[in-house]
Amino acid sequence: MVVARRAARHAPLLNTVEHCAQGPIAFAPERLLPPSQLLVIQHCPLTPVGLVGASAEAAGARLTTIMPHHGDPFPEDPDRFDGLVLCGGPMHAGDDDNYPTFPAILRLIRRFHGGGRPILGLCLGAQLIARAFGREVVKWQELELGFPAIKLTAEGRADRLLRGTPARPRLMQFHEDTFDLPEGAKLLLSGDCPNQGFRIGDTTYGFQFHMEVTLEDAFAWLRDCRDWISRHYGEAADSGIARVAGEIERYHAGAALWTSTVTQRWIELVAERSLWRQDLSPLRVSA
Repeated sequence: MVVARRAARHAPLLNTVEHCAQGPIAFAPERLLPPSQLLVIQHCPLTPVGLVGASAEAAGARLTTIMPHHGDPFPEDPDRFDGLVLCGGPMHAGDDDNYPTFPAILRLIRRFHGGGRPILGLCLGAQLIARAFGREVVKWQELELGFPAIKLTAEGRADRLLRGTPARPRLMQFHEDTFDLPEGAKLLLSGDCPNQGFRIGDTTYGFQFHMEVTLEDAFAWLRDCRDWISRHYGEAADSGIARVAGEIERYHAGAALWTSTVTQRWIELVAERSLWRQDLSPLRVSA
């Protein structure tokens, strides 16, 4: 099913006069850019774009969501989109036999990256980015589930999306795989599972955790994925689920605020790169 959602608003872009050493720079009054067009790849009905989508729409973006594994076609003209969001999912990122649309998604990732169109990968989405740039996705030593502390690296503290955010954020984890960083990638966030957040170039971001998960979906995952959790935790499944439920209650509100901040900054990056591609340059006028 292809879902297109209308933007909440059009954001004003150029509506002021600024000064520099050479005199005032005039900007067209109330010039508006069309809302940013985002393509969202959803892998599973249980893992929608959630809080990321809500924050993007609040910032004026328009979302088109497709589910390729469920038969949705890829857009005929992906270049009409300004940014790409890759959702999470329970599948292994290297399982092309059961999910034969993965190679097409990898090509799409490389196409967006090569065109300077920002990408935001969430959990499985981050793993697919790593795979698109030559890294194998492998099993981590255990199921990482809950809100373990992760930390900003020096690169993360300087990053345009992350600067000023908490040094040790608590964000929901639900994965059993990991990967090495692609060549040239900058590590932004690290934890026990080391590669929690990275950036390739200036526009492609991957986050191993589920920053997108809503409060309702977080609790639903514990219910709907109980069998999977039990396979990992065995007799400790009940206590493990109770622990994570308590962490959801304690940390989700802060995680949602973190997601709102980072997503809005990413949308600013999307708009900036769209403007750059359209070559909208301010006109200098004499004083």
